Parts: sequence; structure tokens; C-alpha cells
Amino acid sequence: MKRILISTALLAGVCTYAGGFRVSLQGVKQLAMAHTSAHAEDASIAFFNPAGISFIPSKLSVAAGGFGAISSVTYQNFDTRQSYETDNPIGTPLYAAVAYKVLDNVSVGFSFTTPFGSTIQWPEDWAGREIVQKMSLKSMYFQPMVSVKLAPWASVGVSYIYATGSVDWDKAVTGFSGTLNIKDEKATGHGFGMGFYFRPEDNLDLSIAYRSPVNMKAENGTATFNVSQAIYPLLGLNANGQDKFTATLPLAEEYTLGATYKITPSWKISAEMNYTGWEKYEKLTLDFENAPAGNQTDPTVLVNPKNFHNTRTYRLGTEYKFNSMIAGRLGWYYDESPYEDNNFIPETPSFDANVATGGIGLNFGNLGVDLAAAVSFPKSRTFNNQNIHFAGQAKARTFYFGLGVNYNLN
Repeated sequence: MKRILISTALLAGVCTYAGGFRVSLQGVKQLAMAHTSAHAEDASIAFFNPAGISFIPSKLSVAAGGFGAISSVTYQNFDTRQSYETDNPIGTPLYAAVAYKVLDNVSVGFSFTTPFGSTIQWPEDWAGREIVQKMSLKSMYFQPMVSVKLAPWASVGVSYIYATGSVDWDKAVTGFSGTLNIKDEKATGHGFGMGFYFRPEDNLDLSIAYRSPVNMKAENGTATFNVSQAIYPLLGLNANGQDKFTATLPLAEEYTLGATYKITPSWKISAEMNYTGWEKYEKLTLDFENAPAGNQTDPTVLVNPKNFHNTRTYRLGTEYKFNSMIAGRLGWYYDESPYEDNNFIPETPSFDANVATGGIGLNFGNLGVDLAAAVSFPKSRTFNNQNIHFAGQAKARTFYFGLGVNYNLN
């Protein structure tokens, strides 16, 4: 019974690290237009499609920005009728990018983003405390890139991705009258991006991009049990109540098709579809150094199915320039959850959602300032995840806002 309790707890927490799905907050201008990306106006396109930096109109472009993400999740237990709500801190995704034309047909760039990461905090005594009390996820992508114009209307680009990440997760282990912390601050991974960007006509942009999966390797993670020292030997813990673990945690690949059409010189519309390869989370394997927390012949190896599936996101945005200084932007997108109701997890709760976006852009010559906001309308979920023995109903509310700047020099 003790082994089962430990196995379920560790699985739930570390699955969050692997299953933390993509947060689309890598450009303020892009968010205002439903996070579409087929408009190469400044260096912020670098994350979305490295080929796009060839079509930035200036020789040097720098872009940076940040977001506030306000979210809450409410859970109700159908048996007890009790409800619990998260008290999450504001998330703060960041991005920065630079692009430079080395030659007329060769551009280089660099992008820094935080595409995976969030913090969720449930009450310490809530019904799912054996699964999670608090979970903090962070990731950073560093992407150098190069783009070459194959013709005045077409370019190709490639980027290298170096990723770092961390997880800090607390939960209760009531079977041992204590708590457990799972922590790793030095997970790393590598990947690549590539894309094509086309401008067959002055009023039409087309973008095709691919970003590879990144296998984040946690090679020296620490599991700390705050329990009675009398059971340290039973769990194979050291004098500090700790054990080590290793795992390979994939971050999903993404395919993007996008187009922007200028209806008039002042008015353009953008449409995009993202296809994200979440099915790589078929299962997750953790290997503990000593703790008998597994479910295999080797008691230190824990394997559990994830049953994620691939998802599509559909986006539609528009921008209208009222004059040379002010532009207004609006958008809508539909985002699918990567798992079904029977696989719902409260560490990174996910919902099918419609999202409305909007914002303005201000132009001061070489300097641009962008403001954006978005509100999400998630569909509630009624679930029964038998893998972690957790059932009930969950609802969510999410609001985003962002401020970005860009500087372009000819």
C-alpha cells in the first residue's frame, strides 16, 4: 500500500513537467491578432519562423516584451459537494529577439522565449492534495538562426534550440503524515526549427514553419520527503530524506501554416493553423536511484500511460491602421486540450477554449510600442481519471495582457 501511494504521487507531479503544454505568448503584436505570425514586420517573428527575418523591412530589428497571465481553476468534488479554487500568482512570460541583414539575401537572428511554464497553487488541504498542492514550471528557449532569400519573393531559414527548464512541486503524502517535494533546476534539451516564407505578391504573405520536439533531460532531480525519519530506510532515502531521479521529458513539436492578406494598404487579415504533436506523451518513465516507487520488475522504475493526443489550434486576426501612428488589432482562436476527460490532471489543467484577443500598436518613427489583451472562455470538464483516482468537475478563467516594444533601423 505504501509503495502504491508513493508511485501515484511521484507520477502525478513529474507528469506535469512533461505535459506542461505550450503557452502562446511569444509576441505582443501577434497576441493582439490571435497570435498569428505570418507578418514579418520586426524581429518578433524570429521565434515563429526563422525564414521570416529575411522579409523584415529594416536592416536591424530588435523586439522585446512581456505578459501577465492571470488564471484560476475551480474544482468540485461530486461526492462531498465541496469546491476548491486555486490562488495562482501572475505568470510572466517574456520574449526578446534581434535580426540583422548581413547581406541583401542573408539575415541572422536570435530569439529568447519562455514557451512552456506556469505556476498553479491549490489550497494545502484540498481534495487533491495527494496529487498536487503547488507546481511551478519554467522553461527558456535560446534560438540562434539564419535565413537566406532564395528569390525576392521566397526565403528559407533554420534555427538551433537550446532549452533549459526547472520544476518545483509540492504535494501531501498523508499515508506517511508528511509532504513531498519534487525538484529539478537543471533540465536541458536541444532541438531545431525551420521554415519557408513567401511573398508572391506585395499584398500576400505565406508562412510554413516547423519546430521540433525538445527532449528535456532531468539527470539529477531530487525527491525530498518531509516524513518521519523512521521510514527513511524503507524508502531508500539519505539522511536528508532525499532520493535522486532521472527522466526524459519531451516538449511537443509544432507545425504552422499561416497567411496574411492586405485587403487595402491599411487593412490586413491573418489566418493560421497550428498542429502540435502531443501524442509523444504516450507514456512517461521515471528512474529512481533507490526509492521503491515503481511499477515494473525493477521497483525503482515507474512507467505510466499518458494518452495525450495531437491537437489543432485555429487562429484568425486582423489589423487596421487608422493613420501612420495608430493601428488597431483584433483576433479569435480556438485551442484544443491535449487530453480527454478521463486523463484530466490538476497539476496542469487543460480545457478546450475559445480566446478573444485585441490590442493597439503605436508607431513613433523607428520605435514601436504594442499593447495586447486576451480573455479565454474554457469549456468546463467533468472527469474521472482512474490512473490517479481523481474525479469531479473543473472550470477555469484566464486573462492575458502584454506590453512590447520594437526598434527598427534601416
